[in-house]
Amino acid sequence: MKKIAILGSTGSIGTQTLEVVRENKDIEVSGLAAGNNIERLEAQIREFAPKVVAVWSEERAKELADKVRDLDVKIVSGMEGLIEVSTLPEVEILVTAIVGMIGIRPTIAAITAGKHIALANKETLVTAGHIIMPLAKEHGVSILPVDSEHSAIFQSLQGGQERALHKILLTASGGPFRGRRWEDLQNVQVEDALKHPNWEMGRKITIDSSTMVNKGLEVIEAKWLFGVDVDQIEVVVQPQSIIHSMVEYVDGAVIAQLGTPDMKLPIQYALYYPERRYLPGDRLDFRGLAQLTFEEPDLETFYGLRLAYEAGKAGGSLPTVFNAANEKAVSKFLNREIRFLEIPEMIQACMEAHKNIANPSVDEILQTEAETYDYIESRW
Repeated sequence: MKKIAILGSTGSIGTQTLEVVRENKDIEVSGLAAGNNIERLEAQIREFAPKVVAVWSEERAKELADKVRDLDVKIVSGMEGLIEVSTLPEVEILVTAIVGMIGIRPTIAAITAGKHIALANKETLVTAGHIIMPLAKEHGVSILPVDSEHSAIFQSLQGGQERALHKILLTASGGPFRGRRWEDLQNVQVEDALKHPNWEMGRKITIDSSTMVNKGLEVIEAKWLFGVDVDQIEVVVQPQSIIHSMVEYVDGAVIAQLGTPDMKLPIQYALYYPERRYLPGDRLDFRGLAQLTFEEPDLETFYGLRLAYEAGKAGGSLPTVFNAANEKAVSKFLNREIRFLEIPEMIQACMEAHKNIANPSVDEILQTEAETYDYIESRW
């Protein structure tokens, strides 16, 4: 049996990971962790019988413990609880599908304990890639990407020579506002930004896609995952979301991974790598595929992507500012406290106000996050 633990089990990636588990009888879930959705978490506990479950809120953890008092399961809470789930002795792979920089410490703890990481938490590498990647190498564990685009790059690199990699072609759908100009986005409402044309995702990442900030985060993440310079990563808009990403080698050959927009494929690939297994679902039908089109991203309208390149090139603590400012801005937009176009405005203002730290520790990363939040609250 392959034993796993999942951080963020009630979210989009977490629930799809459990769908993969449901379809494969040789995976056992030893630990789960979630925020506050204890109703869904209770159902998951009853179906998958984990040994340890973490809930962020101590009060909600007590509520959950009462609901499952008839079961043999340990309920824990807070950061200590997340770390306990992440380092369970029997766990081989930790799926980090939790949202936000809260995932950094549990990921570090898991790596130190020798667990392989199926990574769906962008913030961990965006803000702490300089810590995570050397630590994984030191402990001999794999960081297996779960994001569709990074999984596509990872798959396209199989059988190639790492030293022969010339460029990464990171594809983007363009989101719900592809082709719009800045002046067209003045009155965008939350409901408009949540209508992604191709993918079903959580609310935060769907907003990130609409601003193309999500693609910017993926650029910085790819820098660390694949050991390339930011200048070697080119974003290409591929509206049909059929080509999930590509790599170009020094001889000019381009290898791509294609498929239907289904997150279960990269999830299952990460859990079973290097094995490929049958996955139920739709298949790509080239006979019915009318065309594949490509466009350049609009860095003037969607300048959050341009800011990501700036943060990625500068490194240090600036990517943390980029990420934290975006998290706070998206939260405010979803709460209807700011306009859509204020999201990149906030990010830019925070980056301009920050004094970069060249090689931040985890404590300095988290302090930078807190200072960015405080700066936004003082101005908006």
